[in-house]
Amino acid sequence: MKKAITHILAGREKKITAEETVRQPLPHKDFRFANPFIVLHHMGPEIITPGQTLRIHPHPHRGFSPYTIMLQGEGYHKDNAGNDEIIKAGDVQWMFAGKGIMHSEGPTAELLQKGGVQELIQLWINAPKTKKWNEPFYQSASANQLPKVLIGEGLGFNLASGNYEGKTGPIKNFTPVISIVGKIAAGKEANFKAIPGYWTLLYIIKGSVEVNSETISQYNLVVFEKDNDEISVKSPEDSQVLFLSAEPIDEPISAKDNFVMNTPAEIEQALADYRNGVFGTLNY
Repeated sequence: MKKAITHILAGREKKITAEETVRQPLPHKDFRFANPFIVLHHMGPEIITPGQTLRIHPHPHRGFSPYTIMLQGEGYHKDNAGNDEIIKAGDVQWMFAGKGIMHSEGPTAELLQKGGVQELIQLWINAPKTKKWNEPFYQSASANQLPKVLIGEGLGFNLASGNYEGKTGPIKNFTPVISIVGKIAAGKEANFKAIPGYWTLLYIIKGSVEVNSETISQYNLVVFEKDNDEISVKSPEDSQVLFLSAEPIDEPISAKDNFVMNTPAEIEQALADYRNGVFGTLNY
């Protein structure tokens, strides 16, 4: 049976640095979290002029995973666990912050030098309480490593994480998280199957789609009921969407600044640890 829509959340503009503004449909004033989905930021598309300087300087994280889906352009990642990588359009990366890490990110030096278009989505994926103090780790996958799913005329979808249609995405996580990104040509339809009981979300990256006979424009996030399993997405124009589904984490959430923990006391401890140098340093 078809899943009913419970919320349509508009991505509002949010300034995350002096230079950078993103669209943020999650968390939203009308709906806070779909735990383990804590944050969805859509950056760009942004035109980078040759010689521009743009970066997010070293900062700490604890207790969750920043998960980046590169849509256009290319970005670097550096952290004080020794990871130093570049992802390009179609690639994905997942950094588990665990007990604490410092990292920096932004457009690559080559993109800044030559100019171009940068666009990405970054998700914050929560970790269960029992895993929050594990050692940090980093993983990435190139576009050609992502299995094709929902194969059909006018459809182009890649599976980045989780199990879908008997295929498995390369990005691993403690909690089952299915993430599928792709395009729907004008006049075509994509039929998603969700697992009953899971959180299921659909973000409209570009264009507009019809879900349950309701037209939803770009930069909106659709939150579905947990019951039932069918989602029909019709596209009256060329569109791009991100499908997300995950097993719920039924635990308290306390989130502030760059930390996602279970209690306010743990947040205060993270802030104190950062001030006291527990997270270490990243000279970049």
